[in-house]
Amino acid sequence: MRLLPAQYVKPFLKGHKNDYRDAEAIAEAVQRPTMRPVPLKSAEQLDLQELHRVRRRRIGQRTAVINQIRAFLLECGLPVRQGLAGLREALPTLLSQRTDVLSPRMIHLIEDLAGDWQGLDERIGTLSRDITALARQDTGCRWLMGSQELG
Repeated sequence: MRLLPAQYVKPFLKGHKNDYRDAEAIAEAVQRPTMRPVPLKSAEQLDLQELHRVRRRRIGQRTAVINQIRAFLLECGLPVRQGLAGLREALPTLLSQRTDVLSPRMIHLIEDLAGDWQGLDERIGTLSRDITALARQDTGCRWLMGSQELG
């Protein structure tokens, strides 16, 4: 028996969650004539989904590193314009010219975080290229992207 996703079962919930009530709700939902089974994903679809999840996690990690660098600079009295470009543009200048405000330890720490940032950028770029290559190979993706060259 194939299980139904949560959005189909939710209207049938009857109180606090437990296995018995979940099973009862699934049994009731399955008997409804309007319920359609969810098609299984192909291996290619699962691979693409996982690529997107890993890329999303890497982007979150990069955002955390950038925010931490910006927070360290702000704590030292050096505000930086928001966004990737603003920090990327200002960071080399701040690290080389503001040694009066930044201690050698803080400079080393920020340089280390900037290295993490660069590594994450490279990993995100690789994942993005992989996703783009897979999308170009798939007829449905090419159609969604507006390419009329489906042949």
